[in-house]
Amino acid sequence: MSITASTLAASRCIQPIEALDEAAIASHLAALPDWTIEGGKLARSFAFGNYYETLAFVNAIAWIIHADDHHPELVVTYNRCSVKFDTHSVNQGRGGLSANDFICAAKVDAIFAQRAPA
Repeated sequence: MSITASTLAASRCIQPIEALDEAAIASHLAALPDWTIEGGKLARSFAFGNYYETLAFVNAIAWIIHADDHHPELVVTYNRCSVKFDTHSVNQGRGGLSANDFICAAKVDAIFAQRAPA
């Protein structure tokens, strides 16, 4: 079965988890074209019309992400939210990327896609 944004968004995070190898990262990343790898983290920046929209997005993703217990690094400004995922517990605690990072990124994308038009 191929990896798609829909299959990722429908998945749940699990423990224990192992780090993905480069081929698996590339395969997962292909399903999420708006995301990049920055400093070993899965990253995307989202733009909004104002601070209220930005905070509404942050609250919506917090609700969903908390359910999977896999929390991103967030940088919130007036009209932008940068989201970065990685998994600190893989590679014997050295960190890396796991399937959980891509699952949660797909869920964040789904929330962003549902926002009200500007």
